[in-house]
Amino acid sequence: MIDKKFSQWTKWDDRNSISGIKYPGIYCIAISETVLSEQDFEWIPKITYVGMTNSKAGLKGRLKQFDNTIIGKNGHGGADRFRFQYENYQELVDKLYVSVCSFECDVKSNAPNDLRIMGEVAKFEYDCFAEYVDNFGCLPEFNNKKTSPKYSLTHK
Repeated sequence: MIDKKFSQWTKWDDRNSISGIKYPGIYCIAISETVLSEQDFEWIPKITYVGMTNSKAGLKGRLKQFDNTIIGKNGHGGADRFRFQYENYQELVDKLYVSVCSFECDVKSNAPNDLRIMGEVAKFEYDCFAEYVDNFGCLPEFNNKKTSPKYSLTHK
């Protein structure tokens, strides 16, 4: 079982209010008709994507890239898969939720401790994939590259 702490589920439009969002980490995105806001994170089948970032812009920057891509720009491969199925941005974000697990470190540093933490982020993403597969027998829908095409590759 994964022991790292995810934030409570947060409505997509409120994502920038999540604590620790300036740091690198893992994010889980869920699509739900029912309200998930302020509920504790759980591994649920509504999770349709798990992603990670070690970028200088942190989770906030990566989630902005995701948002830009579901709006219609480029920059995030996973979001491009969402856009294939959900071309209407507002209809999607009305039912989109995010939970993050941040790792406090300085991504610009070459200090051994910061480098180790960034390695933990990358490993933790795979731990999250494994946890999801343990629970549901498959990858989240938009992490599955075999069954989830990209909008940009199908709409020229």
